[in-house]
Amino acid sequence: MSETAAKAPGSALGAVDPNRWKALAFIAIAQLMVVLDATIVNIALPSAQQDLGISDGNRQWVVTAYALAFGGLLLFGGRIADLWGRKRAFVIGLGGFAAASALGGAATNEAMMFGARALQGAFGALLAPAALSLLAVMFTDAKERAKAFGIYGAIAGGGGAVGLILGGFLTEYLDWRWTFFVNIPFAIVAAAGAWFVIREPEGGRNRSSLDIPGVILSTLGLVALVYGFTRAESNGWGDSLTVGMFVASGVLLLAFVLVEAKVKAPLLPLRVVTERNRGGVYLSLGLAIIAMFGLFLFLTYYLQIVKGYSPVKTGFAFLPMIVGMIVGSTQIGTRLMTRVAPRLLMGPGFVVAALGMLLLTQLEIGSSYAALLLPAMVLLGLGMGTAFMPAMSLATQGVKPQDAGVASAMVNTSQQVGGAIGTALLNTIAASATTSYIADHIGGAAGKSQQQLVQLEGMVQGYTSAIWFAVGILVAAAAIALTFVNAGRPGGTAVASSEEGAADEVPVPVVAH
Repeated sequence: MSETAAKAPGSALGAVDPNRWKALAFIAIAQLMVVLDATIVNIALPSAQQDLGISDGNRQWVVTAYALAFGGLLLFGGRIADLWGRKRAFVIGLGGFAAASALGGAATNEAMMFGARALQGAFGALLAPAALSLLAVMFTDAKERAKAFGIYGAIAGGGGAVGLILGGFLTEYLDWRWTFFVNIPFAIVAAAGAWFVIREPEGGRNRSSLDIPGVILSTLGLVALVYGFTRAESNGWGDSLTVGMFVASGVLLLAFVLVEAKVKAPLLPLRVVTERNRGGVYLSLGLAIIAMFGLFLFLTYYLQIVKGYSPVKTGFAFLPMIVGMIVGSTQIGTRLMTRVAPRLLMGPGFVVAALGMLLLTQLEIGSSYAALLLPAMVLLGLGMGTAFMPAMSLATQGVKPQDAGVASAMVNTSQQVGGAIGTALLNTIAASATTSYIADHIGGAAGKSQQQLVQLEGMVQGYTSAIWFAVGILVAAAAIALTFVNAGRPGGTAVASSEEGAADEVPVPVVAH
């Protein structure tokens, strides 16, 4: 669609929002809070487990309860944002997230903790798509959109590593409960700011009824999928319940697609996913997250267990990756996004990240941080930052305003499902490589110290085996981005609209100019 169509005179949708940059600041705070929460609790987990008397078998539920609610309810949350209005969904999501965080911080037993984490996930699923879709409808100029998504992409990518630093500080110097309480000021500031500053464009609300069968099928299907992967990590891939979950997920999600193709007002209009560019973005982004999530976990273990770093020192060790992401997203991505096609940022970005990952396959017990980990992290950060930024923008570009929430939810869904797959798949690969290495070498270890050395060598062998897989996954993400994504640069070839033949539809404010 041309710029004139997108900014037609008298079109409320085409009007530029004077408060858009202030709104971005509050959206960024909210996004940071949600991303932080994915990793901040991981560092606090051992202390919380001890305090609340959570068994080793149940410990995973502190992470799993959040992932299941967040991943399972995202599509529903995105559609609610389209129906109720994004601003309202955003503010309610923030309020609920703050209340759930207060409950988690005050938890006195494991049931209270698990419930608080599930509530955090549910309100996060309402908040995250609303945040991204607000950006999509508020920033309509190509250059401004590039800057806004650069900032958002840097936070989406780097926030997890910030969570490691903050989690380390709070756990080491205060108390694990502060990893929950810290969300409350974030949420209050973001909600108050959003309430007074954000003005949604008129005509962007979806007035259709809610697709209840779609909600039930998608939620159950995604929960089964995420739970299948988290259970595979702890109980193995051959476990009967794990297999059952995957089968159930396949059946439910297939039924969901069939229902969506037939109902009048679908929860997820299939045109949102089947459009070539968006499909390519969801797929490549999901794969990249699979590689990254496993890596965060392995490097955290490597630095703390093998190198003996404290939680705070571990967090700071990730700083080069955060800096790389910020530079890749706000400098490289933003400057080039209006000049080159998105695939020429996404493909090379994933390749650069794969090179960083390739360096990490050389990890040994005595590897130097400065010589090996530092350059690897910088490459990973630069590559991911450069690729994430156009991916986030393209995922919501060309979508009808009424579908912006659910298109944004698909970005978050690919990240959540990717995270669950990454953690389970790469952990399983690492564990089996570690077990076989120790079995082969433990016989030759004489004393206790030699046996401990073999076990540490086995752990590192496991990490590097899994990292080789992550390299391959990132190369696949690059190949998908280069072949599927064919949108021209903003100002060049327009992205296909989310509805063919939609000439008489409302002008789309989020297409490339």
